[in-house]
Order: sequence, then structure tokens, then C-alpha cells
Amino acid sequence: MRTLWYVAAYLPVGLPVLKDAAKAMIRGEVFTEFLLMSIATIGAFAIGEFPEGVAVMLFYAVGEVFQTLAVKRAKLNIKSLLDQRPDEVTVVVNNQTKTIKAELATIGSVIQLKPGEKLGLDGELLSETASFNTAALTGESTPDTKTKGDTVLAGMLNLNTVALVKVTTAYTDSKLSKILDMVQNAASQKAPTELFIRKFARYYTPAVVALAVLIIVVPYFSVNDYVFRDWLYRALIFLVISCPCALVISIPPWLLRWYWRSLQKWNLIQGK
Repeated sequence: MRTLWYVAAYLPVGLPVLKDAAKAMIRGEVFTEFLLMSIATIGAFAIGEFPEGVAVMLFYAVGEVFQTLAVKRAKLNIKSLLDQRPDEVTVVVNNQTKTIKAELATIGSVIQLKPGEKLGLDGELLSETASFNTAALTGESTPDTKTKGDTVLAGMLNLNTVALVKVTTAYTDSKLSKILDMVQNAASQKAPTELFIRKFARYYTPAVVALAVLIIVVPYFSVNDYVFRDWLYRALIFLVISCPCALVISIPPWLLRWYWRSLQKWNLIQGK
């Protein structure tokens, strides 16, 4: 009955990892952190260490939840940034106003900006004075007062009076457009560090699996009171702590103390 409870607790957090490991193997990526986690937790169940098997997967699942929340928040921030750029602008032609698509406005066009409207393109202020909310670009909530001839940027919110702005930059070359382009393309541009880690993992993960096997096999020839279960347990612990995610996150002090005491208990280190 006790085993069934542990299995029931393991399945919700363990199945997604097992599926990811299987999918990675189908793609030809055999040695991944998902495989290390799967081997370690299944091995823990095989030797009867059910709490450890469940705990490892549970901690991993909690970390994935926080990562998902962070990604969702980033996407919401990107969506909010996209909303800062209006699709249409009002241009003044022969003393008449006309609403057109923002991307159709040309350099030299005069835009009429009413209170509460956002500027769609970078330009030069033609009105004597105007106040703008620049929080979308600078994060500063205090209104910024501009005078005639000052540069105003796309995304600024006109606050109180009707303002006239002469377009000085094409729609695709505005500061806000460039910011949006960099943000949207950031996910497809891998940093040098990330590229190095991916290349490193191709060799690191197989090496970790090989070392775990050696932890089980080598003591058989060098230890008099060799017990297979004990050395398998140590190999499984080695797999868990060698996962890439475990190497790059901060280890809570209580977990570090628990691991230190465990090593002492299993005679992997000496001392108090």
C-alpha cells in the first residue's frame, strides 16, 4: 500500500520527464538531463528508496513551473511592448487631416497627435510645447515636456494638448521598431555561452553516465565488503547531482548540509 502511494505521487511529476526523455531519444539525443533524471529516479524505486525518487522529480517539477511562469511573464511583457506602437496615424495634408497606416507615413509628413494618443513614428516636434509620457521607452513615469524642435520618439504618449510632429524616420527605422525587432528575434539568436554549453553537454552527459557505471563496477574489484545496492545508490546520487540543471542553480544551504551528511553516512568522505 505504501508503494502505491509513492507511485501515485511520482506519476504526475515523473511522467512528463520520462516522455521528454523518450522524445529526445527518438530525435537521436540519447544522453540528456531527462535521461539522467529518469535513470536516477527509476533506480531509486528499484532499490526501494521511494521518498528520494519522488523528491527528485518533485523538485525538478517545481523548477519547471517557475521557469514556465517566467516565460509567460516575458511573453506578456513583449505583448505589452507591441501594444505601444499604434497601427494608424493622423497626417495633415493641405490643412486637412487624414488617417493612414503608420507604415505608409513618409519622412517629412506632419502628424497630428491628440491628447491620449501615442506617437507612431520618430519625429521633430513642430508645436511650441507638449508633454509626453515616456514610460513605454524609458520606464520613467514623470511627464517629459518637449519644446519646438525637440526629438520625439514612437511610443510616447501625448498628455494634454494637440501636437504636430514632423516625421524624420521611416516606420521600420524608428527606435521602437528596432527595440521590438531585437526582442522578437532574441529567442532565435543563441548567445556564445549557450552554444558552448550545448556543445559541452554532448560530451559531458555521456561521460557522467559512464562514470556512474564505473562507480558501480570498479568497487566490485577493489572493495572487500562490496554491496551492489549501496554502490548503485551512490551512482544514482551521482547522476542526480551531475545533471546540468543541478550544476547551474544555487543550492539551498539546507540541501547542501543534507547532501554532506549523506556522503558521510555512505562513507564517501571522512570527518565530522
